[in-house]
Amino acid sequence: MTTVEPTAEQAAAAEAFAAGEHLVIQAGAGTGKTTTLALLAHATKRRGRYLAFNRAIAQAAAQAFPRTVVCKTAHALAYAAIGHRYQARLNAPRVPSWRTGMELGIRHSITLGGRDLSPKALSAAVLRTVERFCHSASPVLEAGHVPRLRGIDSDEMHAEFADLVLPYAGKAWADLQHPDQGVVRFDHDHYLKMWALSQPRIQADFLLLDEAQDTNPVLEEVFLNQRGHAQLVMVGDSAQAIYGWRGAKDVMTGFDGTPLTLSRSFRFGPAIAAEANRWLQIAETPIRLTGTEEIPSEVGEVPEPEAVLCRTNVGAMVEIMKHLDDGYAVALAGGGQALRALAHAALDLQSGRRTSHPELVLFTTWGDLIDYAEHDPAGRDLQPLVDLVGEHGADTILHAADCLIDERHAEVIVSTTHKAKGRQWAAVRIADDFTPPPDQEETDDHGQPLPGAIDDAEARLAYVAVTRARYALDLGGLSWIHHHPAGQAGGAPAASHAPATAQPGEASHR
Repeated sequence: MTTVEPTAEQAAAAEAFAAGEHLVIQAGAGTGKTTTLALLAHATKRRGRYLAFNRAIAQAAAQAFPRTVVCKTAHALAYAAIGHRYQARLNAPRVPSWRTGMELGIRHSITLGGRDLSPKALSAAVLRTVERFCHSASPVLEAGHVPRLRGIDSDEMHAEFADLVLPYAGKAWADLQHPDQGVVRFDHDHYLKMWALSQPRIQADFLLLDEAQDTNPVLEEVFLNQRGHAQLVMVGDSAQAIYGWRGAKDVMTGFDGTPLTLSRSFRFGPAIAAEANRWLQIAETPIRLTGTEEIPSEVGEVPEPEAVLCRTNVGAMVEIMKHLDDGYAVALAGGGQALRALAHAALDLQSGRRTSHPELVLFTTWGDLIDYAEHDPAGRDLQPLVDLVGEHGADTILHAADCLIDERHAEVIVSTTHKAKGRQWAAVRIADDFTPPPDQEETDDHGQPLPGAIDDAEARLAYVAVTRARYALDLGGLSWIHHHPAGQAGGAPAASHAPATAQPGEASHR
């Protein structure tokens, strides 16, 4: 381990760790959380475990930690304990959800809330219910695991829908218990849930949980259950908790441990830190960042950014087509699968066919979708998709997806902010689909409508976006914040703590 003088915050964390305290470390963007955890591990001869968000992070962390610390994902631990028994079912060929539904007994359409629900839609809902159950801490399948569908999302209709879905979800979960064969495609979250239900004991003197703000409740429960025999350390950034729509939970705010912070960012300078703090204040988070003076960061127009960050997949479509038209070599972070899925869904609806796309499954025709996007307040996020397909055509969007290249050879990388999390670029522009909140009905003394309150989940997403830049940041679609009351120093705090709404297609690849 290279010897670098720790900051005062890092030294405080090392002291509290040596004292055997359970710790919760709020680490802002670029503040060196892995370096800090490695510092703690190198200062003790005790044996520990580092739980990483994904395999790539675990492998990278292993280079920084001593041999006394095993760096694994939770899935790796679960596979060693239980998952290996299901090897025969893992990586099986993908099967359309409707075919799995048929095997579970779903063969007829039903009508609910004046909308026809096809076997294909019901089958997809059943499999998503099992997925949500696997991400939860619940020991049994419940109505809360059943996803809400556009058009039948009232509490009364959802309760009726859940009554239809849960029996089939129960059959699907029972099918997954067979190690050798079954009709439901077995994946890694299934054995993780089985492992969690077995109430495992992780053999270690201390546990380090990274990216704690995005921990699924299923892993949270396993982690907290080790408190009786291991010292627990969780590190993350509550301000980057942007996966609530996927079942993730910010476990940091309620954790019973000594609170510590890492607030000096080694990623960018004071100018970008100031923009980050603007959003941190709105989201009412417990941390403010200090930029590194030696890094010459600037906020202003960036004509040729290295990366363009979007709020939605539809916004990414717009940016991709714009840059392709201008002759740039374009890559999309995570690939173009989500864009193709949306374009194919549009083609299906325009051809009079139903689509299995989870966001559009209840629409029978393209005209039905257009009417919903234009007149229903809950559908305004679909309007950009309608406009894009109307202007260019779904076939053109599919062609654009085919023109995407590998990031290594791209002149510009387009990414949703969710896909950009954990990454950084020298120069970043924020796309135009980060729009301000709707105005209030009230007006000021001049008769102008008062700006609407900023949802704190939207503020967290904006914070993640602006902190991906190292040297140059173009606020683009977020420039409106400088004219919003909440964006001023001492401005009004955010008024809402509701989770962000997933945009069409976003859930498929965030």
